[in-house]
Amino acid sequence: MTILTEHAVADIEDQQQNPTAHLIALDVDGTLVDHDGHMSPGVREAAQAVVAAGHQVIIATGRSLGATLPIVELIGLTEGYVVCCNGGVTLRLDPALTDGYEVIHRETFDPAPALTALRKRLPVAKYALEDSEGRFLSTERFQDASFGVEATAVDFHDMLQAEAVRVVVFSSENTSEDFTEAIAGIGLSGVTYSVGWTAWLDIAAAGVTKASALERLRDSLGWDATRTLAMGDGRNDVEMLAWASRGVAMGQAPEEVRAVADEVTASVDDDGAAHVLRSLLA
Repeated sequence: MTILTEHAVADIEDQQQNPTAHLIALDVDGTLVDHDGHMSPGVREAAQAVVAAGHQVIIATGRSLGATLPIVELIGLTEGYVVCCNGGVTLRLDPALTDGYEVIHRETFDPAPALTALRKRLPVAKYALEDSEGRFLSTERFQDASFGVEATAVDFHDMLQAEAVRVVVFSSENTSEDFTEAIAGIGLSGVTYSVGWTAWLDIAAAGVTKASALERLRDSLGWDATRTLAMGDGRNDVEMLAWASRGVAMGQAPEEVRAVADEVTASVDDDGAAHVLRSLLA
């Protein structure tokens, strides 16, 4: 489905009329909210202010749709775009729509090769996937707040038959280093993946990242590439920070994330996102 609607044309006209406006891509967990899922009043107010000031704010998160919508509501976004599932799903927000949004792009892939290879290396891990209809299937009653819906427990072999948007692998008995070694050992191909803070692995279709989805939006909206800002803290934000003309890493981000950023702000516990957002209001 094309993204360049009458709303996109209006966005381009707004950009031309407001030469100081930016396209701002914001990660959620570890950026807008802390690791307990709490958004501070300072961050919320700063985010609401840049929205009200006419900047094009896009939430860009690894979370799935259902877990992202509450964040959208918190910062006052009613129109625009949202990138979920690390680039696998893109939404258009519009209060005139029945649900207030529509899915305008979804990237799917065959998860069977990756799942089969990982299962051999990480037999005690838990596995879940989001299918092409937005449902979650999981092994061993694996649930997580980032899914946004309750996962349906299925046999591992049933998961191999699904068409996936996102695959999640988690283990409390492995470390993130174990996951990195497992990935290196099996040479995952045909997919894009990122290892999280803990023993957590997110897998998407080949070439799909937050940055790939954002670039599709930027191009369709005709937004000037020199007026893009992205902020994040995780390994799944690396491509997004490199994509933006101003990439900002959170203070608690791992060294490999900080290394690709143009600047580093304070940590999420010290309202680092608010400091950066307020700099756009001066």
